[in-house]
Amino acid sequence: MAERALRGMTMGARSMESDDNIQYAPRLIAHFECPNGHDIPVTFSLEAEVPKIWECPMCAEEAVLRDHEKPEPEKPVKQPRTHWDMLLERRTIEDLEVLLEERLQLLRSGQLHADRLRQRSA
Repeated sequence: MAERALRGMTMGARSMESDDNIQYAPRLIAHFECPNGHDIPVTFSLEAEVPKIWECPMCAEEAVLRDHEKPEPEKPVKQPRTHWDMLLERRTIEDLEVLLEERLQLLRSGQLHADRLRQRSA
């Protein structure tokens, strides 16, 4: 079987094109400095926007672009209001305690349950 095997270059393993006369896009090398003292050179296209922060591949810390200060963190997002927050805007805790006591009295006396049965039958 070995005598009949094709000899020569394996198909798809290597490109037949050479790197001669290829003009690469203009590039720049940005240097990032890690707090642990690592210098990280990263190549970017001149057209690309260079980020201010890059993750250090050696220690996974945030490396800052040389000659730039670390950007401030974004403002915290305002938490959405809950139903409880909106309720407290309309009523005080004392008002809510009075309403709770009234509803508990109706429930204990059986009137609350009887009112529901009348509404269903109507």
